[in-house]
Amino acid sequence: MTTMEAQHPRLWRRDGFRATDPWVYAEDAGVADGSIADGVILPLPVFLNLDDTRRDALLGRLGVAVQPGEPLDDLVPHLAQIKLVALAFPAFNDGRSFSKAELLRERYAFGGTLRATGDVLIDQIPHMLRVGFTEFEVTNPVAIRRLEQGRIGGIPQHYQPAAVSEAEGPAYAWRRLGTSAVS
Repeated sequence: MTTMEAQHPRLWRRDGFRATDPWVYAEDAGVADGSIADGVILPLPVFLNLDDTRRDALLGRLGVAVQPGEPLDDLVPHLAQIKLVALAFPAFNDGRSFSKAELLRERYAFGGTLRATGDVLIDQIPHMLRVGFTEFEVTNPVAIRRLEQGRIGGIPQHYQPAAVSEAEGPAYAWRRLGTSAVS
């Protein structure tokens, strides 16, 4: 894989990689006037500066990109109008978007698509799935290879509840059970 290929993100969901991304990123809402299959992802400040008429005209076709340092407070009243929220991970050691994902799912009951962007590593994906992320822009060659092989990884037992419950096995309270009940 060349360096250029490694930098172009591939869109992954639980059912595998997508051939194309129906969403486009834009710096302003003007691109949304074109023929976009699904929608346009605007930076949070641009989205917040849209007038109500423009926002209503784009209903169902709007996504918002949120950086780790940007607060969710101003976005919350508009969540019903948004189909996708893209939360950025600019570096592997910046976990603020994990907290934002949990807030969006648990406190604000956001039911739309949560996308992880930026430095998405294979070790983080199981945790991202647990807090409610539904799709991932992956550029890391190791993560791409492991996801292509269906090797997501993760730990089968957890100490804390999650926005997305595990499909099988005991709930997070397994730590309170005797060792014979866990094995």
